[in-house]
Amino acid sequence: METLIALATLTLLIALGTRLIHRLNAQHDARIAAHHYAEPFPAIRRPPGHSHPAPTGQASRRRITGTWP
Repeated sequence: METLIALATLTLLIALGTRLIHRLNAQHDARIAAHHYAEPFPAIRRPPGHSHPAPTGQASRRRITGTWP
């Protein structure tokens, strides 16, 4: 009799845990769907006229040789 009560309790706890995890996953999915990932991060936005600096002449000074280094 004690074994049946223990098994019933264990089964009930497993079912409740499964239901809780399912609800948490659904809530998490709803939060993810609410976000728009197409927009850049606010910290990356730059005011007009303040774009990334243009490359200097350093790249043009490099010469390609056929040997290493």
